[in-house]
Amino acid sequence: MSPVELMAEPAAAAPSPLRAAAPRRGATRRLLGSELRMVFRRRRNIALLVLLAAVPVAIGAAVKINTPRHAEDGPQFLGQVTGNGMFLVLTALTISLPLFLPLLVGVVAGDSVAGEAGSGTLRYLLTVPVTRTRVLLAKAFGVLAYAAAAVLTVGLVGLVTGGILFGLHPMTLLSGDTISLGAGLLRVAEVVAYVIASLTGFLAVGLFISTLTEVPIAAMAATVATAIIVTVLDQIPQLGSLRSLLFTHHWMGFGEILRLQVDWSMLTSWLGLQLAYVLIFCAAAWARFTTSDITS
Repeated sequence: MSPVELMAEPAAAAPSPLRAAAPRRGATRRLLGSELRMVFRRRRNIALLVLLAAVPVAIGAAVKINTPRHAEDGPQFLGQVTGNGMFLVLTALTISLPLFLPLLVGVVAGDSVAGEAGSGTLRYLLTVPVTRTRVLLAKAFGVLAYAAAAVLTVGLVGLVTGGILFGLHPMTLLSGDTISLGAGLLRVAEVVAYVIASLTGFLAVGLFISTLTEVPIAAMAATVATAIIVTVLDQIPQLGSLRSLLFTHHWMGFGEILRLQVDWSMLTSWLGLQLAYVLIFCAAAWARFTTSDITS
């Protein structure tokens, strides 16, 4: 065998880099499953969900022991809890939205990419035969799933706790009309869905921040700090109409769902703002993630 043939044989046997990176059937599904397992099996994330579940339980126990004397005492919907356990869900969401939910979601979103980049596992993840775009989509899907689980935890625990302590009855809406128990449960489910959708803009911001650094603590702190800063800005009247452009401005807009005639066009416009944040910051995260030198 000639030297040329000896040199050509190993080259022919070597796998092509393009072929190795070719997508395989079911790789995306396995990637999504792996991401969900990593998010929901992490002890820190489980502990955060347990702490969040304690919020409606603590509120329900406090109201049961010491009923508010005036409807204006405490957060919105607190005065109606004793008459209908469904309002415990709304009260718990009202209390959780400004601080607890952004904290939990910010930790997971900030850690999504930066956590694996910092530990070095992201290099091995990129050897999976899928594109970086699909890897980023899997990260985004995992963060969204955790955010949905957090909101559902508040909703389900609040509903069960409220039903046990105060019972579930036909709901009196903010407009003064009373609807059946089944219709009331449907309204509560719509509120939960609205809250999940309202957090998507913040999730996109956190995902983008997570692609900027390999230090997970810095990414988590920056994401949570962003939510706090925007929330503070939203409370400054001097900003005027500019406040309506902040992703936190319509988080409490689920009260519109508790009216007899729901203005769905208004709710759609509010959620459209979240969609704008998702498009802008997911595009920025994609541009950063697909061009950064991660494997070096």
